[in-house]
Amino acid sequence: MIGLLQRVSQAEVSVAGKGIGKIGAGLLVLVGIEPQDIDSSVDKLLHKILNYRVFEDEGGQMNHSLKQIEGGLLLVPQFTLAADTRKGLRPGFSTAASPAEGERLYNLLVAHAHTAHAEVGQGEFGADMRVSLVNEGPATFILQV
Repeated sequence: MIGLLQRVSQAEVSVAGKGIGKIGAGLLVLVGIEPQDIDSSVDKLLHKILNYRVFEDEGGQMNHSLKQIEGGLLLVPQFTLAADTRKGLRPGFSTAASPAEGERLYNLLVAHAHTAHAEVGQGEFGADMRVSLVNEGPATFILQV
């Protein structure tokens, strides 16, 4: 399971011109799901997302987590993160989970996030989404579990 974390001052996702998820300061996480991912992958990734120290403390060091700053979390499914780009000039998607399993695990991640964290927004699996953000830093990290 892949999480591309982007530290943001604000982020929003919309489908067909309608906003469906929005946060203030926090993390926008693009989520990619691979065939080997299982239910426990969801819990491992969520734990890392909530506790990964990417927010600055009083001394300017990255010592605070999303939980510590009580920031927003916007989860957006993005199967293209699991693309195979090792050869050729076009991505291959045999390295991504099947749509049914990807959707199931993404929905499980969203459900667990709502239980574990106060402010959670989400994208729509399989939709043509528009994502806007103000990246802070910029600070972007790839987490894999």
